[in-house]
Amino acid sequence: MTLPVMPHGPRKLKLATVSLAGCFGCHTSFLDIDERLFELIEHVEFDRSPLTDIKEVGHCDLGLIEGGLCNAENVMVLREFRAHCKTLVAVGACAITGGLPAQRNHLDVGVMLTDVYRSRPGLSAGSGIPNDPELPLPLNKVHPIHEVVHVDYFLPGCPPSADAFWSFLTDLLAGRTPHLGHGLMRYD
Repeated sequence: MTLPVMPHGPRKLKLATVSLAGCFGCHTSFLDIDERLFELIEHVEFDRSPLTDIKEVGHCDLGLIEGGLCNAENVMVLREFRAHCKTLVAVGACAITGGLPAQRNHLDVGVMLTDVYRSRPGLSAGSGIPNDPELPLPLNKVHPIHEVVHVDYFLPGCPPSADAFWSFLTDLLAGRTPHLGHGLMRYD
């Protein structure tokens, strides 16, 4: 990787990640870059990420976001994340298309909640749909993130492989437009 040289040496880019409605598989795949993480931390400083356990996002150069939008909290987190990231990357099928969570899009959310929490055999008497104010309101449909905010880059896959992450980040950090060649995209 070649980064711009600042007067006091190369500047580390701030990188943050977040997961919305998905399986967390993209984050796991990102961590699968294994020992290359040590090379990566020579060039980036992690902000909000499972690697840091920081819950709030500060201003960052690069934001990686996995998962689609299935509830009001996802939308709020996405908008806040976008506002703090110079460059935003939609990572994986859920962020790009809604992915597997979007399989519910052909169902009525109200009917689905009633079926699961009130009508299903084996429920306790008086069972009801959870309505605690702490719970985020579900959206009628699962949406990809580009329907709500501007996305600068898309890293496809389900999940993208560790090598795809590495190639993508290497290109981006070197100032090149990321290009995933044959064999780097997968949908497991």
